[in-house]
Parts: sequence; C-alpha cells; structure tokens
Amino acid sequence: MARKKKGLLLVVSGPAGVGKGTVNAELMRRHPEIRMSVSATTRAPRPGEIDGVHYFFRTKEEFDRMIEENAFLEYMHVFGMNYYGTPRAFVDAEREKGNHVILEIDVKGAMRVKETCPDAVLVFIAPPSLKILKDRLVGRGTETQESIDVRTATALEELKLLPKYDYMVINDVVDEAVSEMECILTAELCRTDRNHDLINKLTGGETI
Repeated sequence: MARKKKGLLLVVSGPAGVGKGTVNAELMRRHPEIRMSVSATTRAPRPGEIDGVHYFFRTKEEFDRMIEENAFLEYMHVFGMNYYGTPRAFVDAEREKGNHVILEIDVKGAMRVKETCPDAVLVFIAPPSLKILKDRLVGRGTETQESIDVRTATALEELKLLPKYDYMVINDVVDEAVSEMECILTAELCRTDRNHDLINKLTGGETI
C-alpha cells in the first residue's frame, strides 16, 4: 500500500521572462496532485474572475483581520493600493490531503515564506544567461526598451538572493527544466526528516 505523505510547498521564484509560468504549468499538467496556490487580494474581481479560483477576494477589513490572526504565509501592499497575500489555510489543507502546492512569488515574498514555513522548498528558476533573458524579453514584443532595462536590472538584484534558495533550475529547454523539478520533488519526499513515521516503525522493532 502506498504511504500517504504530507504534500510539499514549492516556492518558485525567478526573473520576469524566465518562463516560471510555463515550467509550472507543464509540471502541473504531468502531475494532477500539484496545485497552484490561490492568493487573497483586496482588489475588485475583473470580468471572468471567480472567487476561490483566481483569487480569494476580500475586503480591506477582512484582509486586516486575517493579518491580525496570522492567517498569511506572506502578504504585501502593492503600489500603495491593494493588498495581496498567501492564505495559510489553503496551503495547509492541500498539503494535508497529500497534494503539493506551488507558490509562484517574487524573491522578497519567498524570503518571508521561508521564515513562516521552514519546511517550504525554495526553487529559483534561472535563465542560461542574462543575455538570453534579455533576448526573451525583447522577443515578447510587448516591452519598451525602458521596461526591458528595468527588468534586467531587477533580475540582477534577484539573482543575488539565489544562494538562499534550496535549488536552482536553469530554464533553457522547458522539458529539461520540468524534469529537474520532478527530481526535486522525488528527492524532497525521500528526505529522512519527512519520513518520521516510517523511521519510527522501522526502528521501533515492528513485527513484519
């Protein structure tokens, strides 16, 4: 009988244009037990957005109450307008079911999650080179030169925090990057500190 384990929390960061979304989407396509974390926000729903699917839409008062109750793994105030945060309850519930949860977030948010959830697995998706990252941004055809320069400078700052992550995955070929993410999942599930119950049985003289 397969042993049911608590799911992992994968915190995935990387510069704009590196392909985080593409890698995560393919990983979830291959593994139905992986969920994308749903954030809470105080902004109004946009046409077609569904509460609990795209975001948990909350009033400012509700969001403040959640902050007071320590209900977020992390949260931030964006551009002095709306609040965004990662509800702890959603993540915990999915992990208890044995599902893995991906939290795609910037490096500052990742560092906060590392403090509030010490068993989170931090993965940094990196480009093969900064030149290739810049070429990808140019190739989008949606960025101004000023925007590209800002994003490139931001990428340099984000890369400085790379040593604080558990793993680095280079996204050169998407299939290879996804395969490396799968290897990370397998390795983490085999860690002794995630298998206390089985270790206790094995070392407790359980009769076979």
